[in-house]
Amino acid sequence: MPLAEGYRRPESVLVLVYTRQGEVLLMQRVDAPDYWQSVTGGLDENEVAAQTAARELMEETGLIAQSHAIKIIDHQCSSIFEISGVWRKRYHPDQTHNREHLFSVQLDEQLPIKLNDAEHSAMVWLPATQAMERATSPTNQQAIEDIALSAFYRAK
Repeated sequence: MPLAEGYRRPESVLVLVYTRQGEVLLMQRVDAPDYWQSVTGGLDENEVAAQTAARELMEETGLIAQSHAIKIIDHQCSSIFEISGVWRKRYHPDQTHNREHLFSVQLDEQLPIKLNDAEHSAMVWLPATQAMERATSPTNQQAIEDIALSAFYRAK
């Protein structure tokens, strides 16, 4: 179905960035200051999820996939959630739900992050358990538990 002009495609990515030590990167949204999240972003009209994940990672953090041993993992799964809050107006009124594809990046250690000031006002590296508490969306909390926390415990 073609997109109605001026509206976003109801499909996005979540890219969980974390370290081998179990630290998770979270960023505070400019347009919703109580909202803390991983890298996220909507698919452009002719884009596939893996392209969006690489683009959003670079735009939101300055990290470039395939450089400095940065590899984006496609978990081949997605979640569907209701579009709400400040984001609702971006979507056609007939589009009530969004499909979010899950990706992750495991770093050997924290790397410098260059925030996109138009999207995020602050960032923090937190232990996975604290990141789960701070992350606002349920899909983001689940990703932290399933990926970062699991990887950390497997490495011990």
